[in-house]
Amino acid sequence: MKYVILIMDGASGYPIPERGGRTSLELAQTPNLDALAREGTVGLARTVPSGMEASSACACMSVLGYDPKIYYKGRAGIEARSLGIAIGGGEVVFRCNLVAVKDGRMWSYSSGYISTGEAHVLIDALNRTLGSDEVRFYPGVSYRHICKIKGHEATLLAECTPPHDIPDKEIAKFLPRGQGSRLLNDLMARSEAVLREHPVNRERLAKGTIPATQIWLFWGSRRLPAMPSFESRYGLKAAMTSGVDLLNGLAQLAGMEVLEIPGVTDNLENDYAAQVNGAMVALAEYDLVVIHIEAPDEAAHDHALDAKIEAIQRIDAEVVGRLRSYPGDVRLLIMPDHPTPIEVRTHTDDPVPFLIWGKGVASNGAAAFTEAAAARTGLSLAKGYKIMERFIQKADN
Repeated sequence: MKYVILIMDGASGYPIPERGGRTSLELAQTPNLDALAREGTVGLARTVPSGMEASSACACMSVLGYDPKIYYKGRAGIEARSLGIAIGGGEVVFRCNLVAVKDGRMWSYSSGYISTGEAHVLIDALNRTLGSDEVRFYPGVSYRHICKIKGHEATLLAECTPPHDIPDKEIAKFLPRGQGSRLLNDLMARSEAVLREHPVNRERLAKGTIPATQIWLFWGSRRLPAMPSFESRYGLKAAMTSGVDLLNGLAQLAGMEVLEIPGVTDNLENDYAAQVNGAMVALAEYDLVVIHIEAPDEAAHDHALDAKIEAIQRIDAEVVGRLRSYPGDVRLLIMPDHPTPIEVRTHTDDPVPFLIWGKGVASNGAAAFTEAAAARTGLSLAKGYKIMERFIQKADN
């Protein structure tokens, strides 16, 4: 038996009044997902425990079968693990976005999805100007980077807001605040002068693309606690493919192999066919492969409904359709990690639909893979991390 988990990041959402009260999943044409839903087990799972942040870190940890209440201690530490950044005693790390602020408002939380190459040049400039024995910047992918701070653990007490939560809003109301916030605000303010006249930004402006005007610090964490390996916990040798550091960091924490597949990205330019083909090749060596696709979430953050629908449809056609044709015994778990409703442009902690299909899985009467169809089955998992046990051991019950 082989197992595949497909995480459609942020694909779930709320009914959209101007589109007939249908969600993005309902608006998308998904014949493969709907066929699997009719043949398999469909339900709802709460992947974000009550009171915890509705982030992909918490939600994907649940999907992978780990209780976030035990193992989640901050998102930046997970991404730092993916980038090979050691976190020592007295050190903390923060996610460091390159953002664009215009007229005091959050113009773009991603600096117009700045390229990784351009971003690395800017991070180098920040290190040369703002870096010290206490502060160091580490380049990541596109707009997502890490800032490590030594000797200022109180910064973890600051109340920080993710920039994707405040599109077009005045940033003054959402800057880091409270105890420990002074250093964070100082670094963010000083970054403006470093980036303002940088050649990378001058070139982006000349091309009509959005520049990176400053850094934005949030999602702070210490060194992470050890997690039991996925293989020791569930008895399966596992691998993952994703275009984002967070998921690759989770994979490493769980002892999963990180697959390097050309064309896999963190945005709408993802090569879906290459990603699923690479995953299926990996099944020859591994018992379970996780396919994480970021595109629906990125579209929702951008309030791009049509792009979100297109991403869901491409996942259905190019990924799910290919998985259905796997030539051996296989079992699939398909689900978003969390909702990212178009209206709010950020994550919420509502339950998400899940679909289990394959050898030994019985139908429980769902008509389609949508939020409403999942709710109508009456199957609901209050503890989302329990889904792994159902998928691997109890899917035929």
